[in-house]
Amino acid sequence: MSETLRAAVVGLGSMGRHHTRVWGEIEGVELVGVSDADDETVGSITRGRSLRGFLNYEAMFDELKPKLVSVVVPTNFHEEVAIAAMERGIAVLIEKPLGPDTASARRIIECAERTGVVATVGHIERFNPAVLELERRLKSAPLGRIFQIKSRRTGPMAARIRDVGVTIDLATHDIDIIRQVVGEPIIRVYAETAQRIHSLREDLFTGLFRFANDVVGLLDINWLTPTKIRELSVAGERGMFVVDYLTQDLTFYENSSADPQFDALAKVAGVSEGNMVRYAINRVEPLRAEIECFVAAVRGERPVGVSLADGLAAVRMAELALESAAKGQAIDVGEADLAAQIPAKAD
Repeated sequence: MSETLRAAVVGLGSMGRHHTRVWGEIEGVELVGVSDADDETVGSITRGRSLRGFLNYEAMFDELKPKLVSVVVPTNFHEEVAIAAMERGIAVLIEKPLGPDTASARRIIECAERTGVVATVGHIERFNPAVLELERRLKSAPLGRIFQIKSRRTGPMAARIRDVGVTIDLATHDIDIIRQVVGEPIIRVYAETAQRIHSLREDLFTGLFRFANDVVGLLDINWLTPTKIRELSVAGERGMFVVDYLTQDLTFYENSSADPQFDALAKVAGVSEGNMVRYAINRVEPLRAEIECFVAAVRGERPVGVSLADGLAAVRMAELALESAAKGQAIDVGEADLAAQIPAKAD
């Protein structure tokens, strides 16, 4: 029987509370401690539970000696907390984005390589069962050639997020997913941003990404829409897949004019509406799947689901998009960034 692994959570905001809940449900893991800078928050989470609470995460690391930890602090503190954990030999799951900028993300990677601990980034949409089913079906090429991939992630302003804007906070989700699905490097980036409501950062992002195989990616991201929308579409020769992240639905809209049977028709056939199919999907909580994958990686049973290199690539492409918006022009991706972008496919 495998040993029970001791786990901890640093950061008890909205996402940190979800990590705390899920860690308490994972077989073969004991959640031993949580840490947050706010005393009332720590008290509310630990009250009535056999769970230790700390204001100082380093004291928690040293006293409880966990084997793995979720780093769910604000983005600007990811590097500080992750490195403190890794230098103590603690495996880390760092909530996305990996860092607030590429320099910070690279320092995290350097520490992971030096210490040899298991480390992963919490790009949770990789574990959404609708996305996994989309990837499975694309591998069998039901779309033929892919033309465009589009992601829409909009909703109300997240007032608690002050250290980064919507590009680093949210667009990194979608940059990671479109890279994962297309499987080719991004070669050119163009973006526009705006600051409408948020007092410090941009809260609207629209980005265009051209991939090496000529697929065009479009991202529509904001903190300005009163209703929460999380949607991904992939259009190709034979139709279009649409993923609803929130309901975990995958729908296929067929192009009935695809693959004409004789040459004369091929010259005039365009795109027309065919059958619509909604696939049956076994729905699971993506965060639980993500944490179970992390535990399996720590046990040496499989690779991590999302590599630190993938986390770095998402941050780097977001930075280039912000540079494009600031300059008002498209940015060609340099050779070093091209080489670093090849996605590591999750199992």
